[in-house]
Amino acid sequence: MNGASREALAAARERLDALTDNTSVDAAKLGGELAAVTALLDREVSLRRVLTDPSKAGEAKAELAGRLLGGQVGGETLDLVSGMVRSRWSRSRALVDALEELADTSDLTGAQQAGALDEVEDEVFRFGRIVSSSTELRSALTDRAASAAAKSELLRSLLGGKANPVTERLVVRLVTHPRGRGLEAGLESLSKLAAERRSRMVATVTTAVPLSDVQKQRLGGVLAKIYGRQMHLNLDVDPAVLGGIVVRVGDEVIDGTIADRLSEASRRMAG
Repeated sequence: MNGASREALAAARERLDALTDNTSVDAAKLGGELAAVTALLDREVSLRRVLTDPSKAGEAKAELAGRLLGGQVGGETLDLVSGMVRSRWSRSRALVDALEELADTSDLTGAQQAGALDEVEDEVFRFGRIVSSSTELRSALTDRAASAAAKSELLRSLLGGKANPVTERLVVRLVTHPRGRGLEAGLESLSKLAAERRSRMVATVTTAVPLSDVQKQRLGGVLAKIYGRQMHLNLDVDPAVLGGIVVRVGDEVIDGTIADRLSEASRRMAG
């Protein structure tokens, strides 16, 4: 996002945090309503352009949002959306992106309040691994010819009763309303949002064999010292690494595997 949109998003995040700090606010309901507004503005291009038109007064745009959404969503959702349309956005699309983020964050906040955020994080990560390892499943979930209802039914058959309801809602929403995002990228974004709920970074760790609890604690401690933040570990096992460990934090990769050293030796011999 550009400068104006970044500032508007930061303000919206603060308002959402203030709302959800109040345990009387139903975070799941808030997330669902924000997702509905996201879908509306994603579909109605002319409406979102009006609501982000910099030549129009912020209060006039807030009043328009109130007329459109009043009676359709709760007061908390309406207050959030009204505050967002009063802000300045660099692009009309940025408003929709921000609303989508707030919808997902609301659901994750509900999971955190219920003590289930770790569970949701791990389930989203594991589902991403399942998708990446199954070409057939990925094709079914990203098939543009398939209806949203069919994809939703498939996901419910896979996740219903087996995953946390928050995980199911987030994944169904992502798959049925991808908004141009790749499935893997969307799942990674959800994982990062979950980590941000407790100001943690996400490290994807790949090893040849599962790590012991002691090894996990040591690795988490080392990475926390390196990056200066608490670290959540998403663990993956891949025998192809031939021993050692690969750690990915954002765009940075720390590779200490035997496979990597063999590849480097081969490159040097070839050179």
